[in-house]
Amino acid sequence: MKLKYILPLCIALQLCTSKLWSQNKSDQPNILFIAIDDMNDWTGFLGGHPESITPNLDKLAEEGINFTNAHCSAPGCSPSRNALLYGVEPYNSGLYPFYDEGIHQSLMKKYTSLPRLFKENGYETYGAGKIHHGSKNDPREWTEYENDKPEGKKKFKEGEGYRLGKSNKMSFRPTHHPDKDHKDYIVASYGVDVLNRQHDKPFFLAVGIVKPHLPFDAPKRFFDALPDSILPPAIKANDLKDIPMEGKKIRKAGEANKFHRDQAWSDVRKAYLACISWADFNIGRVLSALENSEYADNTVVVVWSDHGFHLGEKGAFKKFTLWERATRVPFIIYDPRSPQQKGRTYDESVSLINIYKTLADMTGIEVPDYVDGQSLVPVLNNQTTQMTYPTIISWGKGNYAVRSKDYRYIHYFDGSEELYNHLNDKNEWHNVVDKSQYQEIKNELKTYLPKDEAPMIKEYVNPWSVEGENREEYRPVKQK
Repeated sequence: MKLKYILPLCIALQLCTSKLWSQNKSDQPNILFIAIDDMNDWTGFLGGHPESITPNLDKLAEEGINFTNAHCSAPGCSPSRNALLYGVEPYNSGLYPFYDEGIHQSLMKKYTSLPRLFKENGYETYGAGKIHHGSKNDPREWTEYENDKPEGKKKFKEGEGYRLGKSNKMSFRPTHHPDKDHKDYIVASYGVDVLNRQHDKPFFLAVGIVKPHLPFDAPKRFFDALPDSILPPAIKANDLKDIPMEGKKIRKAGEANKFHRDQAWSDVRKAYLACISWADFNIGRVLSALENSEYADNTVVVVWSDHGFHLGEKGAFKKFTLWERATRVPFIIYDPRSPQQKGRTYDESVSLINIYKTLADMTGIEVPDYVDGQSLVPVLNNQTTQMTYPTIISWGKGNYAVRSKDYRYIHYFDGSEELYNHLNDKNEWHNVVDKSQYQEIKNELKTYLPKDEAPMIKEYVNPWSVEGENREEYRPVKQK
C-alpha cells in the first residue's frame, strides 16, 4: 500500500518493516522537522473545519501517529518556539512573552537548542524558513541554513479578496505572481534540494513554513478551490459573560470588531483556509521529494504548528489566549520503520514540549538534564500508553491552562479561574469552575500548576506581548 502526496498529482510513499526506533547510533534515522506558523485545527485530519483542503497532511496523518489533542507551550510564536527548541517550559525559563532576536545569544549560552544537539552529536543540520522566532544562520546550530531569498513582488487584482485599510499585514487576497516568487515555495524548494543530495551522515532537516501566518495571501487557485462563502465556526452569543475579566483582557478583539463592521469574516476565513492549503501544497512537495529519495525508509517526519488561531470564536482574532482555539495544534510523527503505527490516533493531551526528548530518544542522543517534557516513544510503540501528566500552557507569568484529555482548567495570575468539560462542551461555551460537581476535577488539575515560577526574563522583551503579573509594568492601565 502506498501513501500518495498530492501536488496536486499523487506520488507514492513506500512503507518499510524495520523497527520503530533504535539507540544504535550506526543506524540513526534522519529527521525531517516541519514547522508551521499559526495553523490551528482547520485541517482534514483534525476535522476543525469541513471545507479545509489538506490532502498531503491528511495522508501523512493516515500513515503516522496523529496526536489529536496536541497543544503548544504558549499561544505565541516566540515563547512557543523557544520552549520547543530549547526544551524548557516558559515557567522554568522565564521566557513568557516575545523577544527581539538579540535574546538568541543569551539563550545559546544557557541552553542547547534542538538543532545544536543534533549537530554536536554527528548530524548534518540544514534549515530554511521560520524555525526560531528570529535567529537563523547560527553555525553552532546549522551545517547550512538557506539565506533568505527575496520574494518576488506580490501581484494582486483590484476587487479580489479583502484588505483592512491600507495594511499589508491585514491582507486577505489571492496572489497572481508565480509560485516560485512566494516565500514558502522558496523554503520548500530548499528542503527538496537537500533531500536530493548525497549524504554521508544522518541529517536533521528543518523546513519552516510561514503560512497561514498573516498576511493571508496565497496563489489564486487555492482561493478558487474553496466555496464563495465560508461556513463560520460555531459561535455563541454572550459567550464572554461567564469569563473573568483577565480572560477578556488578554484576547485580541480589535481586528475582530473591524471584520464584523466590514462584513468581511467570510473573506478572512476563506483566505486563512487558502493559506492552509498553500502550506499543505508546499509540505507535500517536500514529502514527495523524501519519498523519491534514498532516505525514504530511514527518515522520521515530524510536523507541528507553533500554536492555534482564533477566527471569531469568543470574539477574538489571532492567538494570545489560553482557550482551546489558540492552543490546539496539528502534530504528526511518521516513522517509516514502524508500519504498526499506520493510521493511529492518540487522544490524550500532549504538549509540544515533548518533541525535544522524543527525537533525542529516537536517535539515541542524550539530552541535557534541564530539558522538560517526556519522550513520546512509548506512545509511538503503543497507543494505549497513558501520559503521566497533562499539558501546561503559559501566557504570562501566573497565567496558565492545564489541559487533560477531557478538561481544560485556566488559572490567571489574579486568582480567577475557568473550567471546561470537553466531553460535552468542545467549544468551551460553559465555564463550570463554580459548579459543585466539578470541584474535585478542578482541584486535581490545579495541582499541576507550576509551583516555582521563574521570573520573567526582561532582556530584549517586546513590551506589547507581556501578560500576567508583569503586564502593568510594561503596559499600565491609563487612569481616567
